[in-house]
Amino acid sequence: MARDELLKGRVSLAHQIYHITTCTHERQPIFNNFDYGRLLVTEISRLQQEGKVLSLAWVVMPDHLHWLLQLKENSHLSQVIKELKARSAVRINRQHGQKGNLWQKGFHDHAIREDEELIETARYIIANPLRAGLVSHIGSYSLWDTIWL
Repeated sequence: MARDELLKGRVSLAHQIYHITTCTHERQPIFNNFDYGRLLVTEISRLQQEGKVLSLAWVVMPDHLHWLLQLKENSHLSQVIKELKARSAVRINRQHGQKGNLWQKGFHDHAIREDEELIETARYIIANPLRAGLVSHIGSYSLWDTIWL
């Protein structure tokens, strides 16, 4: 599928809440390395500190990221995800001593509608390690957070 086809229908609205899913290049389990996962989390936090997003919930899986975020004023969804991927790739590649793609091109986004249950979406995101069989209790998984704790 061409990149332009992926972007068809994508709308970026300030204050809109989005569920984002993005995968590592060739679904490599890069984030089995806890330190790399923390570098990604640092970049998520940095985007919030810069006032580009409000991070509502996220989970870093071995080969992908689920992130529930609200766009802030003057932020564009594609640009926010591009910055997250670029910054995290530079930091992880530098620490790993290599070059190359860390992320697959593109990402999946779902705009949360008013009638959708926001907390249920966050629970779905947070429960990913349980459904994947990585842990038997979410408290045993380190790479997740939500504002509803």
